Amino acid sequence: MTQRTVPPATAEELRSAILEQYEGLSKRLKQIARYVLDEPSAVALETVAVLAERTEVQPSAIVRFAKHFGFDGASQMQRLFVDGLLGSAQQGYGERVREFTQAVDNKAVGDPGQVLAEFVEGNTLALENLAKMVSRDELARAVKLLVQAETVFIAGFRRSFAVASYLAYSLHQADKRTVLIDGIGGMAMQQAHALSPRDLLVAVSYHPYAEESVQLVHAAADRGCKVLSISDSLVSPVAKPATQVLQVREAEIRKFRSLSASMCLAQALVISYAFATTGGGAPAGSGKKARRK
Repeated sequence: MTQRTVPPATAEELRSAILEQYEGLSKRLKQIARYVLDEPSAVALETVAVLAERTEVQPSAIVRFAKHFGFDGASQMQRLFVDGLLGSAQQGYGERVREFTQAVDNKAVGDPGQVLAEFVEGNTLALENLAKMVSRDELARAVKLLVQAETVFIAGFRRSFAVASYLAYSLHQADKRTVLIDGIGGMAMQQAHALSPRDLLVAVSYHPYAEESVQLVHAAADRGCKVLSISDSLVSPVAKPATQVLQVREAEIRKFRSLSASMCLAQALVISYAFATTGGGAPAGSGKKARRK
C-alpha cells in the first residue's frame, strides 16, 4: 500500500487517487474511502466525530486515511470539499435523504395516499441526484460502448433484474443484438460463455451485490470483453473491473429500496443509443414493429 507524500490539490485529484489505490487499502480505510466518494458534501461539512460514526470507524482512522493520501490531517482533506461547496446552497444528497428518512420513520404508516406521497418525494430526491451524478461525458461514453458492441449481454439478479430485463427488451426494440443473462437453472456463467472482446456486458448490481454479477464481470474482463456497470458505488465489486461505471443512488423509503432512478437511467441510455444509430432521426424500432408490442 503506497502512501502519498504530496496531497491532492483538488477533490477530483483525491477521488482519482482513491480509485487508483482502493484495492490496497485496509478494510477500515476502504469504508472511509467509499464514504468520501459517495458523500463529498458531508465530508466537507461534518466533524471528524460524525464522519467516524457514519463510516463505523474510530476518529483516528479518519486522520490515518487523510495522512495516507498526503494530508497533514483530516481538516486539510476536508477543505478540498469545502472549496467545491463555496457559493452553492445545495445540500448534499446524503444529508437530504437522512432528513427525509428520519421524517418518514417518525410517522405511523397512514393511508395509501400518504405512502404514495412518501415514495414520490423519496424518488424525486433520487432523480434529482441522478442528474448530478451522471455527467454528459459519462453517459456519452456508455452510449458509445453500446453502439460499438457486436452483441450486448445484460445481467442483473434479484432486485436488479427488473432494470436488466427492461434494458434487454428496449435494446431489442432498437434493433440491437442483445442477450439477457437471466441465470435460470444456475446457468449464468454458461449463458455468458460466448462473451468476446467484440461484445459488451452490461451489469446491474447494488449492495450487497449478487455473486453471479460479480463473477460475470470478472469473467468478461478476463476475456477482454468491455463492461458497463450500473451500480451504487464507484468501488463496488462490479465497478472496479469495469470499462465504464454509471453510479446510481436509489431512494430508500421505509426500508424499501426503489428503482426509479435506475429505470430513468436505462431509458436515457436506450433512447440515446437509438438516436445515435439513426443519425438523429426517429429511433430504430419506433415504427410499426414497436407499436405492436
